[in-house]
Amino acid sequence: MPLYMAQIGKEYLVKKICGLEETKHHLKNLGFVPGAQVSIVAVMNGNLIVQVKDASVAISKELAGKIII
Repeated sequence: MPLYMAQIGKEYLVKKICGLEETKHHLKNLGFVPGAQVSIVAVMNGNLIVQVKDASVAISKELAGKIII
């Protein structure tokens, strides 16, 4: 399922990253790689605050849809 459908506070593993190569590269640079542990910290105005690799990252719902957990 896409990351934006995850429950807040529950930990998940990234299974796959979808999208164009540019999008995949951007997400990889943020730490979203297969096998990475992620959790949603909060949802604000449709955007997600996500904990990944000991860092909090803000991403859009559209971008979160490219991350499969």
